[in-house]
Amino acid sequence: MAPDMGRRLRRGATSGAVVAAAVAALAASQAPEAIQPTTDNAGGDRAVGAGETAPPSGEGSATGDSPYYTELPPLNKPGKPTVSIALPVVTGPAEAGIPASVLSAYKRAEQSIRSTDPHCNLPWQLLAGIGKVESGQARGGRVDGNGTTTSPILGPALNGVGFANISDTDGGAYDGDKVHDRAVGPMQFIPSTWATWGQDANGDGKKDPNNIYDAAQAAGLYLCANDRNLALRADLDRAILSYNRSTEYLNTVLSWFEYYKRGTHQVPDGTGVLPVDRSDVRRPGIFPNPTRPFPTAPTSPSPTLPAPEPSAPNPKPSTPGATKPPTVPTKPPTTDPTPPAPSPAGRVAELTVAANGQLTATTDSDFAKTPRVAALDASGKPVAKVSVRFEIVGSTDTRFAGGKTVVTATTTASGVASSPALRAGEETGSFKIRATVVGRTLGAAEFAVSVTERRADTLVRVGDAALSAATGTAFDQQVQVKATLKEALAPGVPVTARIVTAQTDEEASAEGPTFKSTSSRTATFRTATDGTLTLAAGDLLAGDKAGTYFLELTTPGGGALFVELKVTEPTPTPPTSTPEPKPSESGTPEASPSPSTSPSSSSSTPTDSSTSTGTPKG
Repeated sequence: MAPDMGRRLRRGATSGAVVAAAVAALAASQAPEAIQPTTDNAGGDRAVGAGETAPPSGEGSATGDSPYYTELPPLNKPGKPTVSIALPVVTGPAEAGIPASVLSAYKRAEQSIRSTDPHCNLPWQLLAGIGKVESGQARGGRVDGNGTTTSPILGPALNGVGFANISDTDGGAYDGDKVHDRAVGPMQFIPSTWATWGQDANGDGKKDPNNIYDAAQAAGLYLCANDRNLALRADLDRAILSYNRSTEYLNTVLSWFEYYKRGTHQVPDGTGVLPVDRSDVRRPGIFPNPTRPFPTAPTSPSPTLPAPEPSAPNPKPSTPGATKPPTVPTKPPTTDPTPPAPSPAGRVAELTVAANGQLTATTDSDFAKTPRVAALDASGKPVAKVSVRFEIVGSTDTRFAGGKTVVTATTTASGVASSPALRAGEETGSFKIRATVVGRTLGAAEFAVSVTERRADTLVRVGDAALSAATGTAFDQQVQVKATLKEALAPGVPVTARIVTAQTDEEASAEGPTFKSTSSRTATFRTATDGTLTLAAGDLLAGDKAGTYFLELTTPGGGALFVELKVTEPTPTPPTSTPEPKPSESGTPEASPSPSTSPSSSSSTPTDSSTSTGTPKG
């Protein structure tokens, strides 16, 4: 078979033998153990002819088993398009090119889901394989700057004629059809599936199935459902078959998956190569004029597989060397009997504040309450086992238990998650706590948080001794007060102290006593663990101007107290004076002794008043 012969495989236009032969050729060169359709095509690959029943209901698949592109990748190694002289561009290798926005969406979805569900091992190339088969990579990357298709991508009405019969579930909101549902968007979700799995991956506030970012994220979560590990072949097959219950679909997606794993390159949006053949084309008796919901761009003609001649089972070779037609294995693939259950996070439609939307605490204390959120699904029912991230946002030293600013909690059976204990630091102010669903881009639930100073509504002085000091000295008495809040001791309360000349003054005095610790007439203190504040003897300096002043003390919460301070002039020291002389009997003041004559010398030389000569008697 020539390399290009396997690129188109039309459902209904080829027999099971040709399908098997084409897939076998791919398997020999690149495909990963492609699963063959069963002999009776029970997986939904059989063309529905006159008198036959429609395929089984597609409500168990993401797409409702809507049609898809059946074109297979080229058999040669992926690479950039090559040009041969005088020949048209070879479109095969160009199939490895993926439009920029589409490729970005696949890789972003892989990164997001690997961070929240690493067990799944989702490869972005699987999303690319499905995107190629479902919509030709969003019709070759025809998307706007936000990743939304320039026009809706819609599958045919699922009216039971050749497809599942699915009545309208969205009122035409997504598919414009109020009678039957249609597959929508680049990943072809039917509305009922999108209602459960829809995502807002680009953060525009909308879950839009026609947005490649939203659709790729939803597809990744859907494939990872039921705790699948896509690194295991069995889980990989189940995941793809849950998307569209067709063995041909499985083999086609696996072929593109392996093709993209071997190499891709980015191409500008809108320039991707579009596939041609679709699974609903040329179904005998069902679609004589099939509708093509996906616009296609002109492509170079490619040879198609010829229709084989009918043959009896196990034909006998007619000529020497003739080969026996390939047989088809009879073991059907394993499929999920029921649609996958979405992960808890995938079911959440809204995260809302459940309690304690406004939180307040005083400095250096525990908050009495913590943030609580509720995770709800689209019907408003609680969702359990959802991981919720709580984050402190803003400038603050408030922390969760363990000194953390980000913590994760899990919703209970009632859908409620509470953060760990929260403790205020020493900084006052307002900030937020933001709660989000881990791995989702849903709107956040936010809590307003404030930290205020500790409060006291009453200040009472302990003791009543008068406080006085002379100018230039210090007060030698201590001042002690007790702070209470609602009659309970109030520890750690900031106390503002000022020296004022009158109790009605709004400003501190310009003269008078000062605080030793600040060398000014204002200071801030904090009550001790027993709610008291003590200014020790010597903590207040009298200043240099006598007068009556007041020590004003105030606290947050309304506590106030005035303590009188007396500053006096120093007591004057009496001057030292000389005693006045005593008067004599004659009234004449006695002369003071001569400095040169001492009392002892005068008394030691007595004289006789009767002797004028001074001669001693006898």
